[in-house]
Amino acid sequence: MTKYLSKTERVFGEIRRVSGFIHLNKQKIESVVETAKRYLEDAKYYQKKSKLETSLASVAYCEGLLDALRLLEVVEFSW
Repeated sequence: MTKYLSKTERVFGEIRRVSGFIHLNKQKIESVVETAKRYLEDAKYYQKKSKLETSLASVAYCEGLLDALRLLEVVEFSW
């Protein structure tokens, strides 16, 4: 967990915004949605294998991707 947190903190220290207009086409959005679905399937798989930490991480990634799409206002849903 410490390594994971450290890597994430490093990214926040390095992150830069892209200048100019950002274009998100339907194909890119669908790609992120499909990746989120795969993380959900991974979470179910690892839950069945009693690897609950991995299951939790997978579903958290899924939720993060979905939240990002919602914040970009390219999808609508509520938790």
